[in-house]
Amino acid sequence: MTVIRQDDFIDSVADALQFISYYHPKDFVDAVHEAWQKEQNPAARDAMAQILINSRMCAEGHRPICQDTGIVTVFLKIGMDVQWQADMSVADMVNEGVRRAYTHPDNVLRASILEDPAGARRNTRDNTPAVIHMEVIEGDTVDVQVAAKGGGSENKSKMAMLNPSDSIVDWVVKTVPTMGAGWCPPGMLGIGIGGTAEKAAVMAKESLMEPIDIHELRERGPANRAEELRLELMEAVNKLGIGAQGLGGLTTVMDVKIMEYPTHAASLPVCMIPNCAATRHAHFVLDGSGPALQTPPSLDDWPDITWEVGEGVRRVNLDTVTPEEAAQWQPGDTLLLSGKMLTGRDAAHKKMKELIESGEGLPDGVDLKGRFIYYVGPVDPVRDEVVGPAGPTTATRMDKFTDFILEETGLLGMIGKAERGPVGVEAIKKHKAVYLMAVGGAAYLVSKAITSARVVAFPEMGMEAIYEFEVKDMPVSVAVDAQGTSVHEVGPKIWKAKIEEQAIEVS
Repeated sequence: MTVIRQDDFIDSVADALQFISYYHPKDFVDAVHEAWQKEQNPAARDAMAQILINSRMCAEGHRPICQDTGIVTVFLKIGMDVQWQADMSVADMVNEGVRRAYTHPDNVLRASILEDPAGARRNTRDNTPAVIHMEVIEGDTVDVQVAAKGGGSENKSKMAMLNPSDSIVDWVVKTVPTMGAGWCPPGMLGIGIGGTAEKAAVMAKESLMEPIDIHELRERGPANRAEELRLELMEAVNKLGIGAQGLGGLTTVMDVKIMEYPTHAASLPVCMIPNCAATRHAHFVLDGSGPALQTPPSLDDWPDITWEVGEGVRRVNLDTVTPEEAAQWQPGDTLLLSGKMLTGRDAAHKKMKELIESGEGLPDGVDLKGRFIYYVGPVDPVRDEVVGPAGPTTATRMDKFTDFILEETGLLGMIGKAERGPVGVEAIKKHKAVYLMAVGGAAYLVSKAITSARVVAFPEMGMEAIYEFEVKDMPVSVAVDAQGTSVHEVGPKIWKAKIEEQAIEVS
């Protein structure tokens, strides 16, 4: 009989969550590096360079890879011969571990979890509760897998109840382009097949806990239909040409994972969940000997990559930029931004719209005319930081507000992650505004360009408050120009055609 002590379990959960906030798995770093080496699209290659540089910086500085430090998912396999020495429930112990990890003073993680999700949407302030899946199995240990899943990639999850005769490959190839780039490729696809609807979803999520090993599979050859399907899907998805950050390129996914379960004769449930460029998961086993703590990797595991300013890069002064200047920018151009910008996400946009419509107007310090707004919810700073990791959030969530905000405030430009939807692009074109893209998955790197930060409105919203940032040489790309041309529309089409015409190896 193994005795698992309460403090050992809590400490192990907390340690794992802190660990994965700043250490990428080595297999992921290796896979991105390999993709970077073979990438032929300069924009996609540049994005992956930023992801790798950011990853090493986080490993060195013990700060979050992404500002979205995720919703915690835990898979527990509890041995039947385990005895607990605890006065808390298993779920309460997990959540205490989450609480301690996310409020750790040396590396504060962003609290993103809201209770009353269909109502007041109040932040729980400590990122609890976690989503917990428990299974009782034979044995005398507790097997634990933890993950921290960002909202941008989680929101791109797709499910279908296919007919038994339908092609899973066809469904995936049709569906992946509808996910856009808000899931921050390159990443992995987790696919659950069979069971029932909810079983397929849980399997898709659990499959993402596995290491990247598609190359080993290719070398030894598939042993069953599921492994054949992994290889088919890997090739088919990369032939779409979506590429890193949706900019077009050779690598969209670095692995495809599949879990299966028997299903009803009339059913073929399929769920697909992507993992982003901030892949975060860890595994440990408690055997009664004490806490199971993670072993830090060697910094030698990271490639030595630098990001250099190219000849065609434009430097932009946000304090003096004009609509006429912005109108000259072309899709795909790299800009280095300096000066002051405001920030705002979903809740701030909703609040601004309400204030304008009520006649009350915007708060002091929130004058958007001729300015840029950055879609970001930063991590709180620690030590001597101006601000914590501050990468972009998914821009399409602001599309519903874009026309109104541009019309009513005179805003000139927006900065966010991934593509804009048709409604957002049309509003940008109508108002001759611009949309710039920062790299998702490079939050700590981006934060180093921020020289000052202060809250100017809605402090009660926590990370959703409006800040004023002052930045120095913040790297971004022009994603939608003043004429409404989107690099996320053009880039993947170009690279899909190149892959088809030149038979470029993509997997």
